[in-house]
Amino acid sequence: MTAHLKQNKLDKRNVLDGMQQGIIGKPISRSEGLLKVTGKATYAAEYHLENCLEGVIVTAPFAKGRVTVIDESSVMEMPGVITVISDERMIARAAQGTAGAAPLQKACDVDYWGQPIALVVAESFEEARNAAKHLHIEFEVEDAIFDASEVEVEPQDGATQQGDLAQAMAEAEHSVDISYTTEGHASAAMEPHAAIADWDGETLTVRASLQMLNYNIGELADSMDLDESKVRLISRYVGGGFGSKLGISQEVVAASIAAMQLGRPVRVVMSRQQVFQTIMRRSETTQRLRLAADANGRLTGFGHEALVSNLPGEGFAEPVTQSSEFLYAGENRLLKIDIARIHRMTAGSVRAPGEAVGMPALEAALDELAEKAGIDPVELRLRNIPEEHPATGTPFSSHKLAECLQQGAKAFGWDSGPRKPRNRREGEWWIGTGVASAARVHIVSQARARVTLQADGTALVETDMTDIGTGTYTILGQIAGEMLGLAQEQVKVELGDTRHPRGSGSGGSWGAASVGSAVFVACEAIRAKIASQLGISADMELTLKDSTVSWDEGKKSLSDIIDGKDIAREGHYEPGDITEDYAASGYGAFFVEVAVNRWTGETRMRRMTGAFGFGRVLNEKTARSQCLGGMVWCIGSALTESLLFDPRDGHLVNCDLAEYHVPVNRDIPDLDVIMVEERDPAASPIQAKGIGELGMCGGAGAIANAIYNACGARMHDFPMTPDRVLAAMPDE
Repeated sequence: MTAHLKQNKLDKRNVLDGMQQGIIGKPISRSEGLLKVTGKATYAAEYHLENCLEGVIVTAPFAKGRVTVIDESSVMEMPGVITVISDERMIARAAQGTAGAAPLQKACDVDYWGQPIALVVAESFEEARNAAKHLHIEFEVEDAIFDASEVEVEPQDGATQQGDLAQAMAEAEHSVDISYTTEGHASAAMEPHAAIADWDGETLTVRASLQMLNYNIGELADSMDLDESKVRLISRYVGGGFGSKLGISQEVVAASIAAMQLGRPVRVVMSRQQVFQTIMRRSETTQRLRLAADANGRLTGFGHEALVSNLPGEGFAEPVTQSSEFLYAGENRLLKIDIARIHRMTAGSVRAPGEAVGMPALEAALDELAEKAGIDPVELRLRNIPEEHPATGTPFSSHKLAECLQQGAKAFGWDSGPRKPRNRREGEWWIGTGVASAARVHIVSQARARVTLQADGTALVETDMTDIGTGTYTILGQIAGEMLGLAQEQVKVELGDTRHPRGSGSGGSWGAASVGSAVFVACEAIRAKIASQLGISADMELTLKDSTVSWDEGKKSLSDIIDGKDIAREGHYEPGDITEDYAASGYGAFFVEVAVNRWTGETRMRRMTGAFGFGRVLNEKTARSQCLGGMVWCIGSALTESLLFDPRDGHLVNCDLAEYHVPVNRDIPDLDVIMVEERDPAASPIQAKGIGELGMCGGAGAIANAIYNACGARMHDFPMTPDRVLAAMPDE
């Protein structure tokens, strides 16, 4: 039986706060944590299937052109080699912009350096790898374009233009007109892309590292010309995704083709270098910020324009201005994005797409405006918080930016007032502080989950939702336990299998609110069934706690009530029209202190505080961990992360974790997280919003502002590497 909730009106009921079990929101450790730290959690490449073959992908050593010959005979006599596959489905571009579409590309056409062109299958990985290195191919190279400034750009739909920005700039008491650049980023997930495919003649079963099984099953079925009922995906544990595993990519399709062709299981694991070269990138950006303000620092004009890039034919464009649409006031507005077509790997969604690179530039520009106006940067932000969506007039579902700025400033010890650089020095280190706002649009998606209250008094939660390291196993167990009056250990959660009801998938920070709401709906239906058996109202009279059912006229154990029979309900949650009635977002504020070396330009993080408001906190520990992770990514995008391409042939130079510099333990100072909890009934039935990406939206701007406050170097290019800082540093 399915319980359906379509959220078409503002439901102000606060059901979870009325429950009595007392586990929702608590800092409960992740239920699968011990399995992961002891090596017992089985990831995609680690399943043992009898008679399994190994496949290694061969990639193109050129950026644009056509493969004319793949000489299979050049390797077929090598030890262990079974076959070479160059099926056009396997060498397709990965469908990475947004999940939901099967990969598309003509056979043998190459549009970026490192694009897969063949698969070598052998009895062992070593034999397959050796043969892949010796496979003879011939190709015709065409002229490729690697620089976005060298091509005509395409304007993207959805631009915002209101009033007259040019006039507002001309008449402004204070204004800034600045350009910023950000380099491209890699998702850099710990677990490489991997898949094991098994075909039994009827059903294709693929164990893979994927984020969105609800979409991925359709993508793979389309690619293999199978009905979805003939495909099963399993992805119980995912070692990070960060957007790179939203859609299926070549290793999944390659393993599937090989397994169906050979009648044996086939494992395909991309090397770290292939993941970097092949899967996906965040586009580099060039951004222009124009801000106009009156004498009191209130914005009268707001302009944010961006140039991004992608391959020819791809629909995704990095949504740089996503939070700029609503974060600050200003009646004269211009926001637009242009895209250039170049020959680098597909650009797609990487760790908070849009805000992660758009907000640092905006927040750095706002700091320059604060300096010109002689206003404290925190105060300037507070003065420009809009009462409604500036472009549409839509009311905000809730708005916690002011509280985040105020609470963060107090906890950090922010010195209010106009600021000047180079006020503090310790030996050869300049010391400075900076602030930035955070915002990340809140998105929810329809989702399904089945909850079974079992005859033994325990509960089972089932959904194909994935856990990419965010704590999904734990929070779904907490929601079900809270609603059904069970301890956390009495709730078993099964994820990552398309045999289960379709969840929302893990992406866009929508997973917890979406699939959590589906679990909530299923549990409400179970409570209603129990109440019906007792002849009472589930809303007013029923209390479930510690495996006991209480009501006005009595009290019984939960096992006695269900009388040896399972009660199973599937919850189906749909956002409905409410998503159009309110502008919903998570908000936050970053405060940082840095030290900048006078002689080398090296920046060292000293401390960082993040204050975030994102609706109900479902688990204090997992939520804090998500905030910490986002803040670490802020440090990376500010100081170290950058994809570097050879301008001669377009190949990615730093294609592994040794050369693509993500922050490590020694780079990270003490991080302080403040959670500004709220209840937002428009966000979801459980009053929760997304948190996974909010923590990295804007923090790099706070670091840029702190560098300026420390040493006087105004940074307009991210990452702010020592050479760039030193070049921007004024003379003594």
